[in-house]
Amino acid sequence: MKMASSIQELIERAHAAQKTIEYWSQEKVDQMVAAVGWELYKEENAVKCAELAVKETKMGVYEDKLLKHRKKTLGTLRDLQGVKTVGVIELDEAKGLMKIAKPVGVVAAITPITNPTSTPASNGLSILKTRNACIISAHPSAHKTVEFTVNLMRAGLKKGGAPADLMQLVAESTKEKTQELMAAADLVVATGSGALVKAAYSSGTPAYGVGAGNAVIIVDETADIADAAKKIFLSKTFDNATSCSTENSLVIQESVRDDLIAALKSHGGYLCTAEEKAQLKETLWPDGEHLNPEIVARPILTIAEMAGLKVPEETTFIMVEGDETVENDLYAAEKLSAVVRLWSYNNFSEAIDYVERITRKCGYGHSCGIHSTNDEHIMELAIKCHVSRMMVCQPQCYANSGNYDNGMPFTMTLGCGTWGGNISSENITWKSFLNTTWVSRPITLVIPDEIEIFGKFLNT
Repeated sequence: MKMASSIQELIERAHAAQKTIEYWSQEKVDQMVAAVGWELYKEENAVKCAELAVKETKMGVYEDKLLKHRKKTLGTLRDLQGVKTVGVIELDEAKGLMKIAKPVGVVAAITPITNPTSTPASNGLSILKTRNACIISAHPSAHKTVEFTVNLMRAGLKKGGAPADLMQLVAESTKEKTQELMAAADLVVATGSGALVKAAYSSGTPAYGVGAGNAVIIVDETADIADAAKKIFLSKTFDNATSCSTENSLVIQESVRDDLIAALKSHGGYLCTAEEKAQLKETLWPDGEHLNPEIVARPILTIAEMAGLKVPEETTFIMVEGDETVENDLYAAEKLSAVVRLWSYNNFSEAIDYVERITRKCGYGHSCGIHSTNDEHIMELAIKCHVSRMMVCQPQCYANSGNYDNGMPFTMTLGCGTWGGNISSENITWKSFLNTTWVSRPITLVIPDEIEIFGKFLNT
């Protein structure tokens, strides 16, 4: 791909390409999306994406990167299949209303280092399905990986008879260029740090951002302990915990605490002593405030060695507990590593209080989960906790962003609502990249019934 020399040139190319497909039929759009999707999903291409991602970023696990890339690509395509994004997409004859889909134009997509292939794939397919152009700004430490992914998409666009410039990449991403891109685009979708999301919302361009992750999971006395432990292990260790949805804290009913810890140990969980917890803390937060970037998504044995911990070779994740309050405990925050904090409770109201306090400290609005067969507990948590998504008896990082065994929409961009400083509390999908024109026709006069509306307050 020949890189544009400036942000302005990228924008001009993108607008020209987008205008080419603005009035395409649904059939042509769907063929284009399928062609791009196949280039991304094709095994040899997906393998290269995963290899590049691990080699360049030094984060995550090759097998998990490969699985994530292919699953998010195929899952997104499944969600897009049969969806109307051209012409009339909704008709309500009783109200005389018709909605017509329109593209938003040029989307600036800011891509994180943690998911440099699956995020462009998932967002990019949705952006193309809605007849938009996309310009990606990659994290500098993942640029080659993102460039390879973008070139796959450009090849798919050509095969689908569409302009390759519908998908472009900033040649050398810098903070200044990213800000310039966000200001010049028609819409921004920002997946990354809190500072990045704040910059997106401050760019003057409409934006979808993602709040901080820090999933808190309750395990109550009715849970299937063996099932819960296995799912927590699978999610906590997937891709070395690169996901913002991975279990960061477990809030455990006191009566099942020992059983759960024993079950977690059977999956390679290692419970730190108080002394080891202090050593690990110095490694995770060397300055006592900011997470050490050198530990992010690194193998847990590497992190243990950095902290001077002598853990068994079969260790897959580390558990810590302690007496600090939520507000004063660094372990209550997002750790971006296979480290999980354990908390205990007696009454279920205490568990909900833990979820609220932990997510208020970090991850407010993002997500929580519960392992339980008590419907009252499940509903109480769903009603009282300020999160945008809650998984029941599922591995959190598999489920939040869409899985084949649940109905969550596939995405790599998770809105956190106003709680997390975001405009949306939904999984960001194709719906987020559409404008709609409402067409209204006159209908038979319908006058509201004052008695029905005001009831006993009428004439008081």
